[in-house]
Amino acid sequence: MHFYRPLGPIGAMTFDLDDTLYDNHDVILRTERETLRFLQDYHPALASLTVDTLARLRQELRQQEPEIYHDVTHWRWRSVQLAMRRAGLTPSESHRGADAVMAEFAHWRSRIEVPQETHDTLTALAQRWPLVAITNGNADPHACGLGGYFRFILRAGPDGRSKPWGDMYHRAAEKLNLPLHSLLHVGDDLTTDVAGAVRNGMQSCWINLRDGNLMHIPDARLLPHVEIFRLASLTALL
Repeated sequence: MHFYRPLGPIGAMTFDLDDTLYDNHDVILRTERETLRFLQDYHPALASLTVDTLARLRQELRQQEPEIYHDVTHWRWRSVQLAMRRAGLTPSESHRGADAVMAEFAHWRSRIEVPQETHDTLTALAQRWPLVAITNGNADPHACGLGGYFRFILRAGPDGRSKPWGDMYHRAAEKLNLPLHSLLHVGDDLTTDVAGAVRNGMQSCWINLRDGNLMHIPDARLLPHVEIFRLASLTALL
């Protein structure tokens, strides 16, 4: 554990989800693969659809609606719907089809293997502080056994713009009835989690899971208050 800024009193902890509390890499690859297969099998006109085609549609939507990226689930739904419309499906067929594809996506997206260390650490921390999840993604903490640790869960889109924008950080403080400076945000991303939290007046903890060096990483715009190399190190703050 390395300290870069003085750590003040902690009133609550907020956590990023993906790649902070579990490894998200294989989950995303499997989810993308299975969802594409489902989409290709959904209708004969979609059989030749590719990942690249969907990616182009997503970028097309973002060019038309720059703020759409804040809600990754809605953005994905819209790209699937657009792919179906361009394949010749009717508006109602495309709407139902996009719903079906996103249900399949949600099924695979939340099949996450959570390390026992994560369960043990959150159990210990929750006995001392309120815990909150703040995520830009669309994994379901309840589906993978994490939901019970958190007082509430904030998601980009329904709960404001994505990190590093301050919407969800401020909303967490308001719901907890605590000042921002008393919240310690824990995350793996130096931009969305560290810089986002610090710029919004919070304390931040960077979980460095890939042996990164703050002095040589381009994303290290702002120093965190503390750096850890495994989640369990947070119990030293108890």
